[in-house]
Amino acid sequence: MFKKLLHTKIPKLNNQKGMTLIEIMIVMVILGGLMATLGSKVMTQFKKSKISQAKITMAELSKALDTYYADCGSYPEELSALQTAPSDCSNWGPVPYAKDVKDPWKNDFVYENSGGSYKIISLGEDGEEGGDKFDKDIVYPEEDSDEG
Repeated sequence: MFKKLLHTKIPKLNNQKGMTLIEIMIVMVILGGLMATLGSKVMTQFKKSKISQAKITMAELSKALDTYYADCGSYPEELSALQTAPSDCSNWGPVPYAKDVKDPWKNDFVYENSGGSYKIISLGEDGEEGGDKFDKDIVYPEEDSDEG
């Protein structure tokens, strides 16, 4: 039986047709166009997700700052006090209040403490003050844009 399989001839297909170089090039151009379109949409969504992630991290830092305030009686001078115990707070911890104090772009948050209140600012994708779209600064708590 096995010998019979070995000696069986496979019929040749004389009428085989392949794709021409032009057809392959057309398919490549179509695929390239699709990838460019989808790629830009994916990158836009990725950048939007970084902004959302920054806002979430800032809200978590706000909770950590409020816990620090409850334990120490004042807000810290710097965000690093959420990670290591400062000398002026005997009731700190025992575990750090926050693990990471960097924004999604790996830049330090800007922290402004004015005694009884504070602001946390992410400078956005460009890491510089100002900007628009994805480079726009993100402020927590959000500032009211109503001027009346």
